[in-house]
Amino acid sequence: MAIAERLLDPDRVVATAPSYGVATLADGLPGTALLHARLSAVDPVFAAAAKAHWNAAAEHAVSAPQQGPGIYGTAGGLAASLVLGSPYLPDPEVTATATARSVRWLSARAVESADLYTQATLAGRPGTAWHVYDTISGLAGIGRILLAALIDGHSSAEPGLVASLTALTRMLTDHGEALPGWWVPTDQHPQVVAARLDPTGAADTGLAHGVAGPLAFLALAHSTGHTVAGQKAAIRDAVLWLDRWRVDDHGWPDHATGQQLSEGTKATRHGRRTAWCYGVPGITRSLLHAASALGDDVLAETARSNLAGLGAQRTSWDTEGPTLCHGYAGVLLCATGVDRDVAKHAAARLSQSLDRGRRFLVAHVEHGTSHDSPGFLTGAAGVGLTLAELAGVRARPATTPWDALLLNV
Repeated sequence: MAIAERLLDPDRVVATAPSYGVATLADGLPGTALLHARLSAVDPVFAAAAKAHWNAAAEHAVSAPQQGPGIYGTAGGLAASLVLGSPYLPDPEVTATATARSVRWLSARAVESADLYTQATLAGRPGTAWHVYDTISGLAGIGRILLAALIDGHSSAEPGLVASLTALTRMLTDHGEALPGWWVPTDQHPQVVAARLDPTGAADTGLAHGVAGPLAFLALAHSTGHTVAGQKAAIRDAVLWLDRWRVDDHGWPDHATGQQLSEGTKATRHGRRTAWCYGVPGITRSLLHAASALGDDVLAETARSNLAGLGAQRTSWDTEGPTLCHGYAGVLLCATGVDRDVAKHAAARLSQSLDRGRRFLVAHVEHGTSHDSPGFLTGAAGVGLTLAELAGVRARPATTPWDALLLNV
């Protein structure tokens, strides 16, 4: 509640968020709006704040960088926040028009992205960039929000959902080639990533930017009865790929290079291993979704054992800070209901990391450097939402919980 109270004023969020992220879900107003919507059953002040933050996000979105249609960007982030946040309000009808318009926009963007992907594959162009398929900026994240919207009665979500399922089913299906459909050439990675990447490109494993994201989305959709031809086989193919590229009992590398894929040699670069974005916690959640979709109890048990292994390694976690992306809040969400020991440790570390001397009680930590951030993915709003679940703070029932943004559910 203290975090939410410090985030009540949208102007304070605008003043603190990075200039490129004020109107994004990752860093700005759509994320803080979602926190207030989640808490609106506790006090009407939060319902009013949610609407104020959504309105401010819409105003800033006019001049803000759009960053593509992904759900952590500008327009896509506002759409995702409205879809998942509105059901928490005392009267969801107050945002009904805006939410319906957002769903139509997001569905149309999904169809466009899927069509471009299909054209590229038919033309034989190699590789698939993150912004096409991943959870943060691509069809895995967009598709999950469209699935939530369709379940909530927004029929306009269906074309985009079907397009997303079709494209990602094609991408995850094993066509007998060394380079999988989500292999990304080095020059198609973001510049900061490409600078340190092997020249042969990479196929990522994690839930944020790797195969675990599309896998989780296809599995969640399958479990709710939304399927396209070949979807179940694609789920199985992706599970087998992750099993094949697992390094050891401690999990997965963050990626396999193009050379390693072509030669069939094991990846040697581990990268981050114990976070939502990359590593065992996020991949475990994805595999559990797959196990449910496939009715595979052995896979489910194997996935749980992956996460249980982190309990014995708690002193060597490479988790940084309290936030969702690669901090303790993300691990806590992934472990809740799966492994009590890991969840308990993550919750304790999350609570210990709160600092009343910080502007929002939360410091996002990146490579040892900390800063204040109000947003969802790497900021206070995401931590506030996670703590609300941990503490059992009262909320109105929502068909799809807010952590669908992370493909956690």
